[in-house]
Amino acid sequence: MVLLGERVTSRRWGVRATVLVAALVALVAVVVLSIAFGSNRLPLGSVWHALFSYSGTFEDVVIRDDRLPRTLLGLAVGVGLGLAGALLQAITRNPVADPGLLGINHGAAVAIVLGGAVFSVSSPQQLVWFAFFGALAGTVLVTVIGGSVSPLRLVLAGVAVQAVFVGINQGMQMINTHSLDQMRYWLVGSLVNRNLDSLAGLLPFFLAALVVAGVLARPLNAVALGDDSARGLGANPVLTRAVGMIAVGLLSATATATAACGPIAFVGLMIPHVVRALVGQDERWVLPLSALLGPVLLLGCDVLGRLLGGNGEIQVGLMTDVIGGIAFVIVARRLKAVRR
Repeated sequence: MVLLGERVTSRRWGVRATVLVAALVALVAVVVLSIAFGSNRLPLGSVWHALFSYSGTFEDVVIRDDRLPRTLLGLAVGVGLGLAGALLQAITRNPVADPGLLGINHGAAVAIVLGGAVFSVSSPQQLVWFAFFGALAGTVLVTVIGGSVSPLRLVLAGVAVQAVFVGINQGMQMINTHSLDQMRYWLVGSLVNRNLDSLAGLLPFFLAALVVAGVLARPLNAVALGDDSARGLGANPVLTRAVGMIAVGLLSATATATAACGPIAFVGLMIPHVVRALVGQDERWVLPLSALLGPVLLLGCDVLGRLLGGNGEIQVGLMTDVIGGIAFVIVARRLKAVRR
């Protein structure tokens, strides 16, 4: 029996290590594709030249000033979305929990519209702070209203807060048509015409959230067994959920496509499901792999949108909505089958 258990454990570690290597390879591949592909498809030689031997040619400018910042921003946003989704699903013990579905992203959207309509702010460097505090406000409201004790109450509070934010957002846009015109493109969710300055000021918050997520991996494993079992294992379920919600808020406010490039949805919903199907429920593997595969999906959708858009492009927020909607239906049907 001992040898059998050791063999199963060894096989599990082998599978997880294989998935980790595959995720790293996929991430490198999608980064290369994101830099090389667009309305002007550039050979890999031009990409290499622009990155390491910049001489000011048209190809160099396209890669250095447009595609490289866009790719780096997509990396940060994808990491934030994937990790925030995994954290939120573990905290609420709800497989369909996602920052975009629980009102956090909509808090950022309301703050963006408020900044444009009331304060006439249009600079991305200024709007990023409105989005940051709007997302944090959404997190605080969900946590305070739902409490950190019951996962179900957190979900219900998130749905309620989302409905309120959507109503406020639509009301302000109807009253102020200039705000509607100004914010329509932002609210679609895009990586186009964004720069790294919008993320640079928030980078410390993003890094802090990554550290917190890493520390929470083991306590979240205990909380998954139930609050009583978690306490027996030395974990504090209330504190774990509260700190986890803070991390989700920071991620959603910085690199989850709210502060940087619009409310991109469903990435945080899909990625943790894929990861758990591959490596199981251990959050010590789920969290880092979600952080790796989040940008793979996001940048993959961004590249696909460029290729399908012809002379223009389909914004990444629309691509993730289409793919995510299909995935949401599949997840819902799978959960229904499991319950039967």
